[in-house]
Amino acid sequence: MRIALATCEDLPDHEVDDEPLHQALVDRGVDLLRPAWSDRDFAWHRLDACLIRTTWDYMERRRDYLDWADRINRKTRLFNSAEVVHWNTHKGYLRDLEARGVPTLPTCWLERGEPIDLARLLRATGWQRAFLKPAIGATARETLRFDDEPAAVRRAQAHLDRLLQREDMLLQPYQESVEQQGELSLFVIDGAVTHAVRKVPTPGDYRVQDDFGAHDEPITPKPAEIALALQAVEAVRLPDLLYARTDFLRNDDGELRLIELELVEPSLFFRHAPHAAERLADALLQRIDGRRLDDTVPLPNPSDGPSGTSDPTPETP
Repeated sequence: MRIALATCEDLPDHEVDDEPLHQALVDRGVDLLRPAWSDRDFAWHRLDACLIRTTWDYMERRRDYLDWADRINRKTRLFNSAEVVHWNTHKGYLRDLEARGVPTLPTCWLERGEPIDLARLLRATGWQRAFLKPAIGATARETLRFDDEPAAVRRAQAHLDRLLQREDMLLQPYQESVEQQGELSLFVIDGAVTHAVRKVPTPGDYRVQDDFGAHDEPITPKPAEIALALQAVEAVRLPDLLYARTDFLRNDDGELRLIELELVEPSLFFRHAPHAAERLADALLQRIDGRRLDDTVPLPNPSDGPSGTSDPTPETP
């Protein structure tokens, strides 16, 4: 069986998180390839399937990426599908999920080319600290945390004006909890929560990516957190969803709010959960050739391992 894990042209050498998945597929007899999604010379039509993984350079050329997904979807099995890629690579999907009952953060949707008076908007919302981020983005690209002090608002206005010339933006209330509790991620593979991690920024920062010195640790998710992650995935309403990462922050009342639902190219933190890589490999092969996959997934207890930690966050009300 010939399977490609789509990647990008310049994947960092330190990126090894998917190695358990590579090994799991090879152990199952897969002829594994790792072409860049933008490689027009690669013979995509000769694949049994393509699994999108580390395609982390599409943000500035999303139109090309969508065209690629459509093209590959016609040549072979693509996971997740081109329909998912279209829907999930612009954060407007959060509006759909909110309409379907998934708890998200309050958001002002700022469209490209629209004139925005940020000071007036902050007065209308009453937010004393706010957060700007692009509707198409990753790894904290062009994000900005700021407060309602006039000089800070002027800097944020200049930041927003520059970006609105070329892309849509989101304005949200800044969640202080990220600095103490970090961001919670639960991973859903073939309909089951397989593992969870807590991503914690360096002191005073909000960026939870290791690119900025943040660290991550495995945790055992609580039943309410598992239920919320599954609620978010079930609200997608697109067929044949193979994998998902659900990212949450707690608001000022301690309630979990979905901030991202990553269905296209998320880091899946297999270094903390090799069993989840095994499940993803099995689920992929099951879709291709009908192999049966057990529906039950025993969640690991991170406290059993040397790098584990218990969950320090309070119970969801």
